[in-house]
Amino acid sequence: MRIIAATNNANKVREICEIFVPLGFDVIPQSNAGIEIEVEETGDTFKKNALIKARAVAMLSDDYVIADDSGLCVEALGGRPGVMSARYAGEGATDKEKINKLLGELEGEENRRAKFCCCIAMIFPDGREYTAQGEVKGRILMEPRGENGFGYDPVFFSDELSKTFAEATNEEKNSVSHRGRALAAMYETIKNESK
Repeated sequence: MRIIAATNNANKVREICEIFVPLGFDVIPQSNAGIEIEVEETGDTFKKNALIKARAVAMLSDDYVIADDSGLCVEALGGRPGVMSARYAGEGATDKEKINKLLGELEGEENRRAKFCCCIAMIFPDGREYTAQGEVKGRILMEPRGENGFGYDPVFFSDELSKTFAEATNEEKNSVSHRGRALAAMYETIKNESK
């Protein structure tokens, strides 16, 4: 079964592949399917944005389509950056710039509790739509640690791993991550529905 990942983010495609390919799915990024669109994320929830992206690509394809929207929700910031995580420091900001903005806003704050949230949306060729969600809890460190991962991974300390996502191997991160959990939940759903 071929699945088109509705994203141009190579890191997200890699994580989806690491979880779905061993299960017998062929996952390709939208660009490999000749779909060159940038979808504006106008939703106010992760679920709405995931569906917006999946529907846009599904309109241009007869394959299964999977999309995700995810972000970091920080307790002391009222859940921000949330759905704005990728654009938190402005369009085109680097991961370092996003992290610096986050750490600046948390300066002097004792409550560092945070969670990564993810919603996966999948659309079947016949138009059926499914969503699944996952989250992982942790806290924001005072400074980055680790060289792996992307986005906010260097400052997100996972309670379960007792290390930052940037200090974890891909396998460790996938075993507890918000995206890993949402993808696992989605797999359980589609395993039954695609029979």
